[in-house]
Amino acid sequence: MRRGGHEGTSERLVNRTVERYGVWLRSTVVLLCGALGLVWADAADVPLALALLAPAVLACGVRLWALRRPLPLPLALLWTLDAAVVLLMGLSQPVLDGEGGNAMVEVAVGISVIAFQFEWATRPVAGAALAGAGVVACVLGDVLSSSEHDLDVVPLVRMLIQVGLSRAGYLIVRARAREADRSAAVRAALRREADVAAARRATEREYLATLHDTASATLLMVSQGDSRDWSWLPPRARQDLEALSAMPGFETGSVDLAALLGCVPEGEGQARVRLTTHIEGPLTMPSGPGLAIFNGVREAVTNVSRHAGVREAELRAWREEGNGVVVELTDAGRGFDPDTVPVRRRGISGSIIGRMRAVEGTASITSRPGAGTRVRWRWHDRGGVSQAHDRDRVPQAHDRGGVPQAHDHGRVPPAGDGAGQATEVRGPAGGQAAEVRGPAAGQAAEVPGPAARTRAEHTAAVRFIRGQLLIGAQLVALLICLVWQFTISLRRLVAHQDVYHPAWPQTAAFVCLVAVAAAGGASLLRGRRIPPGVRGWCLGSVLAVSAVSAYTLPPHHATGPADWAFGVVGWHALFLLADLRVRWYAAFLGAHIGINAAAVVGHGAPAAAEAAVLGIATVGSCGLQFAIGALMTHLLRDTAPAAGSAAAREEELRTRERIHEHLQSDHKERYRALTATTVPLLVGLGHGVLSPHDEEVRLRCGVEGARMRRLFAEGDAVADPLLNELRACVEVAEHQGVTVSLAVRGQPGEVPVEIRRELIDPVAVTLGRTRSAARVTVVWTPGAVRVSAVGVDCADDCTEAAAVPAQREAVDPHVSVVRTRRGESMWAEASWSRPASPEVALP
Repeated sequence: MRRGGHEGTSERLVNRTVERYGVWLRSTVVLLCGALGLVWADAADVPLALALLAPAVLACGVRLWALRRPLPLPLALLWTLDAAVVLLMGLSQPVLDGEGGNAMVEVAVGISVIAFQFEWATRPVAGAALAGAGVVACVLGDVLSSSEHDLDVVPLVRMLIQVGLSRAGYLIVRARAREADRSAAVRAALRREADVAAARRATEREYLATLHDTASATLLMVSQGDSRDWSWLPPRARQDLEALSAMPGFETGSVDLAALLGCVPEGEGQARVRLTTHIEGPLTMPSGPGLAIFNGVREAVTNVSRHAGVREAELRAWREEGNGVVVELTDAGRGFDPDTVPVRRRGISGSIIGRMRAVEGTASITSRPGAGTRVRWRWHDRGGVSQAHDRDRVPQAHDRGGVPQAHDHGRVPPAGDGAGQATEVRGPAGGQAAEVRGPAAGQAAEVPGPAARTRAEHTAAVRFIRGQLLIGAQLVALLICLVWQFTISLRRLVAHQDVYHPAWPQTAAFVCLVAVAAAGGASLLRGRRIPPGVRGWCLGSVLAVSAVSAYTLPPHHATGPADWAFGVVGWHALFLLADLRVRWYAAFLGAHIGINAAAVVGHGAPAAAEAAVLGIATVGSCGLQFAIGALMTHLLRDTAPAAGSAAAREEELRTRERIHEHLQSDHKERYRALTATTVPLLVGLGHGVLSPHDEEVRLRCGVEGARMRRLFAEGDAVADPLLNELRACVEVAEHQGVTVSLAVRGQPGEVPVEIRRELIDPVAVTLGRTRSAARVTVVWTPGAVRVSAVGVDCADDCTEAAAVPAQREAVDPHVSVVRTRRGESMWAEASWSRPASPEVALP
């Protein structure tokens, strides 16, 4: 697609291909004709002929050399060299003399002016001027070689027709290439937006998982005040701050998972979980999956400390057959029912399952009440990054103090009994409800990875570009068929009726070719491929026309002015066979030439001069047709894949730039949103400015924890997002010992995410600063939605703390917030009046 005057990928490669073919075609013909001219010239004329033809051949050699190694030559000089070639060939005609010399010069100049339309395709004025130079060369040759100095206009008219067809053919192919570029650009833009959105979602999942495991967990622990020894808090707060200020991304290098698992934190004090490890190392794997497994294990160890009721767990890791890696963490704690885990709980769906989905791995939770819990991570190396010899290492088991334990020989068996429930979560990102798959359900179907998707997209792009170029090539061949047949061939047929014996087969053959063009063109003009049956019938008819024309024509008229069919039959076959490999077209041309040669020989062997003229005519017609067929095959077989690959590389660069731009913007927006609230708390806790013993600090931490929980719930695929996010805030308050009642009135409707943030934030602040009990009410009306919270026994400065954080440049004008305080009770209400715009209208 042309953007601001620039060529698209397909158009650029088409131009480059036709230019190279034009140079090679012209140079080959000039070299061949020049050599034959020197052989046939009289000995006395050889020096003069050599003086004319050698510079022409040398000029062609310069153009061929420039194709391999571009020379710093101005375009004017290249144009001059090309013009000199045809002028020198034209001036050589009176030197070579004779019918053979005239035929060679006519073929050389005629094919040269055709090739000029390819060489100078992007500069039509230069191509037209060179065609004019070819006409001048032919005029000079005819005038100087004729004793009467007369001019034969028929070759000139035929040459002008060929030049026009060449230019029209290029324009048709270029139009199809541009259409392919335009369509590919539209598809690429849609795919790029999808890739950017997917990358943003993946980064958002990783960001929220990191936020859940770091700042959210730390602030909630401080808000609950359930620790007497806070020595662990400053370093952890500083680590959380560092994690928040870093842009999450996917690493491309390799890591040793065994070394990472040796760094899993066990916790401190009463929260410490003693890990017994059985790890077959090293376990080399890409950094992205390795870090995902490490972070998931870290979160699972934290869950053991919080919920299992035990202080011991076993960590196993080994390599499966086929470069797979499996990690298991088991405990003998109280267990739980995975089906009862709420969708908004992030410990499993986000930090464990979500991370593995992002790296094309799986994670499963097997547990039941009273039977302990087993968490298993599995990742398969499709790229062969891992080393095969890793599987041959003898595993050693170590405790956390480095004391060797008993060796585990062979494969480590799965932990836990088979009666537990296996829950494998493969739901969409953002905390959507988990899909529970029991042991009897088998393995979940694998989703094609990015590499497979890229290959499929590249194949589709190549197929589309090839289809566009094929239609263009066939239309070009059809156009040449019709124009040639109804101009040059029709004139010859009418003018030489008295030559044919009999005449009616020649006329019937002409009509048959018209029927072939109509049958094949009907499919092409409808944008369809020619059916195989129609193709076979047409090819048989074309060969029959070749035979009829050859055997009803006197032998001395073969390839002469009376032979209307010899030059046009090949064009008909070209548009029928353009989608096949060039060897099929070469076979047809061979059969066509063989039929005509057999007809000539059948009437007696031709003389040497006649045979030479027949050979030159064959090269001039069938040679040109074969060269055009080879060009079409190259465009379809080589240029289309190259265009697809080049477009894919360019699109990949644009996608990377777009993703980088959006991720940087997203990261800055997230950090800016946390600057006024979370970051100050982490800075104060990390440097000892704020004390976790201070009730006000704990209340502020509770408010921030509720805000984060609401943020986590934003991506949940639920029927009522507003209520889901409110429940996330309510759950935080209930963990802090507050009794909360939630009531909903009216029919829920759609509320944009920006509005939900402003509606819920005052409620989250009120719940976070309430000590004993609170009531939350949501009222839906056709024109508005109101969210209110009443907190009993609220802390001081609640009104000031309830200010909406500076997360947006401007508060939506349709949202209003009212706060009232009476004694130790606080009432806050946020309402949104539905605007008139239909995009946000409530149902």
